[in-house]
Amino acid sequence: MKTLLGIGGSDDSLYALEKAIERAKEADDDLTIAIVENSDSDMTEADLRDRIAAALGEAGFDADIESLSGHPGSQLLELAERGSFDRIVLGGGETSPLGKVQLGSISEFVLLNAQTTVTLIR
Repeated sequence: MKTLLGIGGSDDSLYALEKAIERAKEADDDLTIAIVENSDSDMTEADLRDRIAAALGEAGFDADIESLSGHPGSQLLELAERGSFDRIVLGGGETSPLGKVQLGSISEFVLLNAQTTVTLIR
């Protein structure tokens, strides 16, 4: 299975990075990690690349890494279509006091517009 992970530097996306690598390694999936612009994150692209490299090295797994610029949701969907990915993985979603999942703008955009399966890791 070809999996595309979108990561923007939030704590949720870093958690999703770990889980996506674990899953891809167990299932022998092809994993591509797409670094997207996230104005809410203090991490630079270089910081993210270092975290990704460390996580991949620790897991003993190899993945392609791409940098996307522009609207994160649109760029993820475009890459998913162009690369014929089977699944998009994103971190995010918090539970409200009433028990409803609240999504960030990128996750919501991808979930509402994707033509492929989307997995949200919380």
